[in-house]
Amino acid sequence: MALVIPFKAVRPQPKYVSQVAALPYDVMTREEAQKAVVGNPLSFMHVEKSEIDVPDQTQSNDMLIYETAKRNLVQMCEKGILMQDKSPCFYIYRQQMGGRKQTGIVGLMSAIEYDAGKIKKHELTRKDKEEDRINHVSTVNAQTGPVFISYRERQNLSKIVDKITAGTPEYDFTADDGVTHTAWIVADAKQIEEIKKEFYEVDALYIADGHHRAAAAATVARKRRSKDNQSVATNEFESVLAVFFPDTQLRVMDYNRAVKDLNGLTPDKYLEKISSCFTVSKNFTARSPQQLHDFGMYLGGQWYKITIKNGMFNESDPVASLDAAILQEHLLDPVLDIKDPRVDDRIKFIGGIRGMDELEKLVNKDGFAVSFSVYPTTMEQIIKVADAGAIMPPKSTWFEPKLRSGMFVHEI
Repeated sequence: MALVIPFKAVRPQPKYVSQVAALPYDVMTREEAQKAVVGNPLSFMHVEKSEIDVPDQTQSNDMLIYETAKRNLVQMCEKGILMQDKSPCFYIYRQQMGGRKQTGIVGLMSAIEYDAGKIKKHELTRKDKEEDRINHVSTVNAQTGPVFISYRERQNLSKIVDKITAGTPEYDFTADDGVTHTAWIVADAKQIEEIKKEFYEVDALYIADGHHRAAAAATVARKRRSKDNQSVATNEFESVLAVFFPDTQLRVMDYNRAVKDLNGLTPDKYLEKISSCFTVSKNFTARSPQQLHDFGMYLGGQWYKITIKNGMFNESDPVASLDAAILQEHLLDPVLDIKDPRVDDRIKFIGGIRGMDELEKLVNKDGFAVSFSVYPTTMEQIIKVADAGAIMPPKSTWFEPKLRSGMFVHEI
């Protein structure tokens, strides 16, 4: 059973939504975000990544950053750029990237169920990143960006969504990156109850993206719960903003790697060492692997295909059989001495949206020695890892398109 409930969203007036909606705070550097908001004072980046509005010398954990976010959100509400619905609603949020669509339900999930493990994770969180979001949520008194959640598709729920999306949307715009965003309001009491009832039958919810947002929201709930004597059902802080997508609609992109040096090896010696675990083939014109357990490798101006040899990993282990784990355990660690990819500054992770040309550029122009293209993790693999209570290697998944922040805000 999954508890998913409606809420009174703070959201843009329709005439402002295309200016307000912004990419998540964690996909851009401060400098990139500053450039992105030039000429657009309504961008929600001023709330989600408010360090763009404080002096350059400000420390990354300075409370001025979070107080600025709160001030910016309040001003957007006072100026009528944002409004709040008068009664709890669900919202249907569709994204279209090229010819592919994904349609999710915007609502709230339970912080208590998160703590109980009913909302399943597949990643570890970093303390510094979690603290940043805790400070943000606590100070702004709102969850300003949703957690990206998946669930095993239910046909009845999909039919309800199809019926709603046949109507006139509240929002419909195409962002600068070509992704179209469309949203419908679900205010009808009967439809709201139907959606809640269908989620009661969902066995588990899976965090696809937004582990730090979810962890921060749950931490804020625990802290506030200990100071509040009211019934938890009456407290907005007990719920976590999310968008819920059926697993069949989601696309995971590749998450690639580049390493600055060959750990003291010559290219020939390096190729010799990796050949103990991988079959190495030259002239890999595809550049990007076409199946699991194949990898592209760009070295010395040339593309290779490397394939893990039979018997090198446990195929029944949901983590050990992941390509990100195979590359880490059989090449990055033993050959290149990348022990902990989360903290080692010799390795760089590149989202698949940047393409293979970016991997070549890193080696040809940016001083890296070797880069690797990795076959995308599948949703089924993610679910198996989460069901096993296990953790995926860092940077195993890259989801596109990204959920926009600012379209739906949950005040706590």
